[in-house]
Amino acid sequence: MAKRVILAAPRGYCAGVDRAVQMVERALDTLGAPVYVRKEIVHNRHVVDELTQRGAIFVESEDDIPEGAVCIFSAHGVSPQVRRNAEARNLQVIDATCPLVTKVHLEAKRFARAGRKIVLVGHVGHEEIEGTAGEVPDSTFVVEDAEQIDKLDLDPNEPLSYLTQTTLSVDDTLDVVNSLRAKFNDISGPHSDDICYATQNRQVAVKAMAPECDVVLIVGAFNSSNSNRLVEVAKGCGTDAYLVPDETHLEAAWLEGAEVIGVSSGASAPEVLVDRLLTKLAEMGYSDVETKTVTTEDVTFSLPPWLREQKEEEATA
Repeated sequence: MAKRVILAAPRGYCAGVDRAVQMVERALDTLGAPVYVRKEIVHNRHVVDELTQRGAIFVESEDDIPEGAVCIFSAHGVSPQVRRNAEARNLQVIDATCPLVTKVHLEAKRFARAGRKIVLVGHVGHEEIEGTAGEVPDSTFVVEDAEQIDKLDLDPNEPLSYLTQTTLSVDDTLDVVNSLRAKFNDISGPHSDDICYATQNRQVAVKAMAPECDVVLIVGAFNSSNSNRLVEVAKGCGTDAYLVPDETHLEAAWLEGAEVIGVSSGASAPEVLVDRLLTKLAEMGYSDVETKTVTTEDVTFSLPPWLREQKEEEATA
């Protein structure tokens, strides 16, 4: 059989990432450099480096931004304390939080108002988890797996609600949610449409592709939660899989004896990185590329009005 590549679809940028990157680009076009971005706008070094070259300055904390300067919050969201700090420093805030993350924040506050404790399922230390937990810190408990549930100092009759990190799919959180439902008598969760469509779709696409492949390559950053999970999903199908930030990280030894290579990318990886990897694979003899599509995405998130108006003016110019 000839060497070939199976390209998963959907892959790459989700609507929230696309919107966040556009917001930084529009802010630079409209307001001029520099603009400051708290944390990485999305978890991808290529994107961060390109925006840095255009005049964006990435900082770890709002406290690192000069008073009165433009401050962009990343797609992962921030806590109310960060917002208060930004206001105290008179920063010109542009909020690029993914609307799906904002929805989780609102639900956390709604559950807390109802007098319910909240179990937040996700990765401790991830920016999104820090932001969501910060909405109602006294009522929120973060767990990463089912084993940690038993360590929660909560009565089984305590009114409880759960929320999940948006970069985790339904499958990722299933064990934890089932364990919560088994332990607590009064428990409620988010609506099904709160699950990040992009995370779920990309995992389903990799599951459909991986069994046909000898090796699966996932384009994404080492600190990208959803990209790392795609690698785990492929491995769960019994296929060798590797995370590849860009084509320079590809090791020929991974492909020894492999005839079919699967390729996908995380929700924060731009398509140009996939194209560069495909070019590299073609040079290695994998020039035949077929796309395996499991669904078509049509989700978009609007830019803020002032950025959208500027974009529309350019389009008609």
